[in-house]
Amino acid sequence: MKIVIVLAFALISSLSFGQKLKFKVNGYKDTTIHLVKYFGKNLFYADTAEIKNGFVEFDGSKQQPGIFAVFFPDQKYFEFIYNKEEVQMETIYPDFVGTIKVKKSEENRVFMDYIQFIGPKKTTANKLSEERSKLAPTDAKSIELSNQIEAINQEVIAYQNNLVDVNKNLLVSKIVKMSMDVFIPEAPKNDKGIITDSNFRFNYFKAHYWDNIDLTDDRLVNTPVFHSKLEFYFGKNMLIQHWDSILSQAYAFCDRLNPTSKTFEYSVSWITSNFGKSKIMGMDKVYTLMADRYYCSKNAEGKSPAFWMKEDKLADLCEKIPVQKSLVMGAKPPNLILRDSSDVKWQDFYSLKSEYTILYFWDPECGHCKKTTPKLERLYKEKFKARNIEIFSVGKAVGEDFGKWKKFIRDNNLTYINVAVTDALFKAAMEDARQFVPKYTTIESLNYQTTYDIFSTPRVFVLDKDKKIIAKSISISQLEDLMDRLQGKQDLPKIFPPDPEEDEQMH
Repeated sequence: MKIVIVLAFALISSLSFGQKLKFKVNGYKDTTIHLVKYFGKNLFYADTAEIKNGFVEFDGSKQQPGIFAVFFPDQKYFEFIYNKEEVQMETIYPDFVGTIKVKKSEENRVFMDYIQFIGPKKTTANKLSEERSKLAPTDAKSIELSNQIEAINQEVIAYQNNLVDVNKNLLVSKIVKMSMDVFIPEAPKNDKGIITDSNFRFNYFKAHYWDNIDLTDDRLVNTPVFHSKLEFYFGKNMLIQHWDSILSQAYAFCDRLNPTSKTFEYSVSWITSNFGKSKIMGMDKVYTLMADRYYCSKNAEGKSPAFWMKEDKLADLCEKIPVQKSLVMGAKPPNLILRDSSDVKWQDFYSLKSEYTILYFWDPECGHCKKTTPKLERLYKEKFKARNIEIFSVGKAVGEDFGKWKKFIRDNNLTYINVAVTDALFKAAMEDARQFVPKYTTIESLNYQTTYDIFSTPRVFVLDKDKKIIAKSISISQLEDLMDRLQGKQDLPKIFPPDPEEDEQMH
């Protein structure tokens, strides 16, 4: 199994004190090996030591409890639990689990017994499931296999429940309990035996999802199990993958946690970064508002809730958040008031009475823009104009680009609204912007690239009649499809079929 070590810590060299972590690994050469630890799903370096004649020893005194692993140069490893006690274990390379013996550590006696019990059960259940998948559900053999699988499941559940009940004082008990799904009662039925709430089981599962997890115990974050539970809860099997739905649940979950805990740190960090990397349009709203709430705000002590972040990193993160907040789905972005190609007339998009408005940012020298802009004009002429969809196009027109901007408009007969910070406007505003602000325009308009975070082109925002963002960063074919669907014209022939290369460039 390949493993990625994502962060290195200072190595601990002293082994003269604290809880000893001693291992005898038969059948392995003398070399350097590592102690690694979980923080969520990732493994981090914790210590390093030399294995000699099969013996290796680490110091556990500076480690926090959780699941650890002895990690070998060939990327094989075996896991164990550390909970502030001395650990002594012996095993044979490379069949660690099958040969492991716990010499000292109550946590690991229980843990290894559990691993050795559940492993064969899982293997058997998987084989039965594979065999069943080849049969029709009504086949007698399929029914028999289902009964066998259910019997194994019940045996595992019984083992887990007994382990949890008997070992309440051990960390392994909490880890195993965390891995178990909550018990879901039968759905309510009426007098005729008909279920009265078809969503009962799902809603109960969602409402009680965290019941088996002690969210006040930071030790549980130092296991991959916590990450798996977090990932499942915020995934498509549990929540609708819509930014507002995700945010609602994220706020409710994170706000219930101790704001000084590692559980809070991991949960906030993972939710923010995970949805920040999402390819789903609009999911950047989760990243932006999570950052605003948990990184860029101030707590009662006047500090950022993100106690784990250094000040310079926080400053970098929070610098653009005010701008990004005005560009998320559902937000009404700042109005832009700029001159059109006559370099005299001022135009703005707030005053447009269109059902939908498309904000389009482009550069006459941008290769992709040269392909996209004429397509947008064709859509406007053949579909959008007659359907009260307006295009407010903001071009780059400072310096030599002014002439190129006007020429492109003429050569391609662009008939929708074209505005820009023209070269003359730019020079005059640089001398004294007060001659234009607020009489004709705004500082946000003159600095539109910063206002709209435009550092690459083309860029598209789709606004509804209230000028709120309903889509962004989409290609021409996606824009056409979206507008047709929004206006109930999805059956119309498409002028521009999907273009995977263009779709990818717009994201």
